[in-house]
Amino acid sequence: MKRRAAQYYVRPFSLTRSVMSRDAGFIKRLRCSALFGNSCESLDLRGDTGRNARMNAFFQDRLKAALMVIALVGLVVGLGLWGAGLPDAAALVWSAGTLPVLASLIFDIMRSLRAGEIGIDIVAVLSMSAALFFGETLAAAVVAVMYASGTLLESFAEGRARREMSDLLSRVPRTATRHRDGALDEVPLDAIEPGDLLLIRQGDVAPVDGTLVSQSALLDQSALTGEAMPVRLDHDQDVMSGATNAGDAFDLRVTRRAADSTYAGIVRLVEAAEKSKAPMARLADRYSLVFLGVTVALATAVWWFTGDPIRAVAVLVIATPCPLILAVPVALVAGLSRAAHFGVLIKGAKPLEALARIQTLILDKTGTLTDGRPQIVLIETCGAQTQDEVLYFAAALDQASKHPIARAIVAAAQARDVALPAPTHVVETPGDGVVGMVDGRKIVVGGVGFVTAQLATTQAPEIMHEPGAVTVAVAVDGQLAGHLVMADALRSGTAALLSGLRGAGIGRILLATGDRRAVADAVTDGLGLDGVRADLTPDQKVLLVLTERKNGPVMMVGDGVNDAPALAAADIGVAMGARGAAASAEAADVVLLVDQLDRLLPGLQIARGARRIAMQSVVAGIGLSVAGMIAAALGHLTPVEGAILQEAIDVAVILNALRALRIRPTTLS
Repeated sequence: MKRRAAQYYVRPFSLTRSVMSRDAGFIKRLRCSALFGNSCESLDLRGDTGRNARMNAFFQDRLKAALMVIALVGLVVGLGLWGAGLPDAAALVWSAGTLPVLASLIFDIMRSLRAGEIGIDIVAVLSMSAALFFGETLAAAVVAVMYASGTLLESFAEGRARREMSDLLSRVPRTATRHRDGALDEVPLDAIEPGDLLLIRQGDVAPVDGTLVSQSALLDQSALTGEAMPVRLDHDQDVMSGATNAGDAFDLRVTRRAADSTYAGIVRLVEAAEKSKAPMARLADRYSLVFLGVTVALATAVWWFTGDPIRAVAVLVIATPCPLILAVPVALVAGLSRAAHFGVLIKGAKPLEALARIQTLILDKTGTLTDGRPQIVLIETCGAQTQDEVLYFAAALDQASKHPIARAIVAAAQARDVALPAPTHVVETPGDGVVGMVDGRKIVVGGVGFVTAQLATTQAPEIMHEPGAVTVAVAVDGQLAGHLVMADALRSGTAALLSGLRGAGIGRILLATGDRRAVADAVTDGLGLDGVRADLTPDQKVLLVLTERKNGPVMMVGDGVNDAPALAAADIGVAMGARGAAASAEAADVVLLVDQLDRLLPGLQIARGARRIAMQSVVAGIGLSVAGMIAAALGHLTPVEGAILQEAIDVAVILNALRALRIRPTTLS
């Protein structure tokens, strides 16, 4: 029962008229991490591949359940017939209940062999086949029930670990607004050519790379570069696809077709990194070849030296690897469920096992190590107004603006339960500031230069702030009232979290950001990181991950589109799923369902605890099975007694595996 690599299909929703259309064939074989338990073959963006995959997964689960029912009914009915004095009928029923399970197992093994894989489940085939051949039908039925329940439980373990994520390319628009002959037309992205003139409205995502035709534009590029603050671009500057218009509408001259643009390149990186990551073998399979060889050799030797095939059957029956088939998935799915309780979604048993072995942690900055949203870190007063009054006037006026900085100021005031009046006579200069009336007083809020130009005096005070901070000036009735210093602040408790992660076994922690070096150094000062890598592009983040893998398994944590390739390349990718980009959440193996980085610590501790318990179950189960095999070889156990003993071993190791549900990790909040 070699478990297939857990992968998922990306649904074709929103892709037909996107950059991933017929002009972007590179995406047709995109492979990502676990969503469905079936292999992801060629991805047809126009067809029903995703729906077919879901149907196939549904069918496979129902088939496993049907096999379990058949085997169990056969065992119970056979026991009833045997108790009624009808042994021949009982043997026939036991055989009938075993054969479907045996046929399914042989089919799975043949498929694995064609893929160049060999698993421990061959022992189950040998034990059931030998038991049927030599007339030990009850033993065969017991083994069939154990195996069928194992496959069903394994499927359940995978299913519990997965949730349907948002579409990989949900940020990508399906159409664009193009200027043509004095009119505006909505056209599909694959119809856009270099030289076309597009209108990018407020809130729209730039669908292609181009140059700015309008005089200015305010863009949120955090999903691409990691820069938290919106960027002001001037006429004829380059605009990257994937950037969001945070200001007024502007015109964009197309320089690259959609399939060749920045965002499409990031998706290509996700595809390449995902394909380069070798699938993890199931934990139990690491012991398969040795155990298989020992089992077959011992059974053959017993038959050869004693001339009694029943002893050999007993050896095979008690060697059926149910401690591996059952106990390991139970421990791992218990760990998955326990992690979910703490807001850590791990997409399957394989990522959980990989998470338990992580040695190096790489953190993105914006939205990961920091909150990702501008916050007020300081209020300076320059006149008669108090700090509360400066915030009051600024927030009241900024209610009329959709600028990200304005929204952050309003949110800060609301968090302090400040009652804000509605402003009047508001005039906004996009990207610069706002002028209006609040409580009958003229208020000006915006950049220092903009506000200074509105003052009675043109002399502006000298402003000093940390790298990465933004200063918002506030004027009341023509006089400078103060400044609001805003920055993408470090998450609270970060130092304690990093200390806890080191205590949990992480040996190396680095920062990887597309932000400027000065900003990265200022944010990480005093955290004791092992390295800070700034000014990185998405492909450079991938290179950093691959380089660090030389020191052991690597975990990458990020939240933006620019992090998705690195998340896919890492042994474990962790996405801030509460408000992170869809691409990062799809590429990741782990998603933090709440926007709290400190959930990494309980997730790591649970993963290591679950893996440790799974290993205990393997060692104990196989150890007891080997002892039973020796007893059977010496003639002390019949095949039926061996099957019953094996069932007792299974119960013992499963009860041990269930201890993973009681893991109590350290929580920092």
